[in-house]
Amino acid sequence: MEAIKAQRNQKKGFTILGQDMDVILAVFGNIVSWMVRQFVPSLLPRLLPAIDEEDTSDTPSRDQTKCIAIGRPGGSEQLRVITLKPGYATAGYNIGSPTLFVDVSSSLPKDTVVVKVAAFSVNFADCCIRWGLYESANKFVGWPIVPGFDIAGTIEQVSEDYSGDFKVGDKVYGATFFGSYSTRVLVPTKQLRKLPSNLTMAQAAAVPAVSLTALYSLHLGGQFPPGVAMTPKNNNNNNNGVDHKRKQSILIHSAAGGVGSMLVQMSKLLGMSQVVGVVGSTSKVQTARELNCDVIIDKSKQNLWEAAKEASPDGYHVIADANGVSTLQASFDHLAATGRLIVFGFHSNLPMGSDMLHPWAWWNMIVKMIYMPKFDTMDLVTRNRSILGFNLSFFVDEIGLLVQFYEQISDWLQKGLLKVPHVVEMNMKDISKAHELIQSGKSVGKIVMMTEEDDGGKTATTTSETYGSKKAQ
Repeated sequence: MEAIKAQRNQKKGFTILGQDMDVILAVFGNIVSWMVRQFVPSLLPRLLPAIDEEDTSDTPSRDQTKCIAIGRPGGSEQLRVITLKPGYATAGYNIGSPTLFVDVSSSLPKDTVVVKVAAFSVNFADCCIRWGLYESANKFVGWPIVPGFDIAGTIEQVSEDYSGDFKVGDKVYGATFFGSYSTRVLVPTKQLRKLPSNLTMAQAAAVPAVSLTALYSLHLGGQFPPGVAMTPKNNNNNNNGVDHKRKQSILIHSAAGGVGSMLVQMSKLLGMSQVVGVVGSTSKVQTARELNCDVIIDKSKQNLWEAAKEASPDGYHVIADANGVSTLQASFDHLAATGRLIVFGFHSNLPMGSDMLHPWAWWNMIVKMIYMPKFDTMDLVTRNRSILGFNLSFFVDEIGLLVQFYEQISDWLQKGLLKVPHVVEMNMKDISKAHELIQSGKSVGKIVMMTEEDDGGKTATTTSETYGSKKAQ
């Protein structure tokens, strides 16, 4: 952990066109990959660096850990399913290992367990990791890296010093700081919860990152824990624990997505109104309806900001925006007095479309970053508005805070008050197709990968209730 802390304290180096060298080098690496794949595909294997912990023998055991490793920035050709040497598993960077590959054949670090993974989810952040554009991945891990945050599975080993409630055989779900694209992961116990009886493994794997992101967004927005905009309920009020003295409006971009669908539900649970959900296509309107948005804006057919003003003429107390340059300035302009703009992503800044992108797409990305809106701190004061941003992958030192959010999310799940997003299930070996789907911008809800150990190589089906759960086509 000392090495990790030292890395955090390093000063940033020089920039080009306002961009860190990590970004410039990643763009260059992606362009090299595109050129090789386009013109000399026979040389692609040379772009895949060897990994010391990989078992290259001809007959590895079926029980050895399989994971998906990325050797360098690039397209889906970098996503390799590899078998690790006997006794190895993957782990998040907060375990303290110099790599994400750890030997778990003997003793385990304090208060950790080894989870045999049945399902892990895919987030758009994983594409950013593959491109080399995810700052925490570059800063704390480097290459090679096993991406991913969400897991669900069964506890296989428990550290000797652990005295908590988990035991071998328990079914659990939770989050890692990278390393989840694996069949076996070493995880600190604080980052896990027992699997709710009303969820499948696939559904549980769809929950952690998006739900924690959503609830922390509402925390920054002053809505959780209740108290800023609300007071405790009296004995005659049965309204989820709060008596609302002042309605709080919220605008949620990408309301049919993984984080967006959680934001809508949590906003309703916390008593916010109007809850306005923005979707990018007519095909996603039904999902927003099922989530019970007060108002749905289909920006493929409506003028987004005219409709937003009509829904809440005095502005919004909270706007949750992961779009970046395409909406950031307008989102700020549509805040109410004391309103808060919560930023947790920059999707419109990043390349979208097919898996292997033309170099022009990367140039456009750099241009968009240059034209990101700049906010004057004096303007924030005079207009009485705030902008707050975060990235959960930096929260290694904030586990105590995240535990509070875990408890609330687990409670909502157990009571059936919080439902998982759309779940599209795919097999682990089809990870390239999963990245292509999420990169296309056409996915709805969450993509969850089932490990081969869990389903014998077949695409799984979901039996518990979800919003339109379906198999990948």
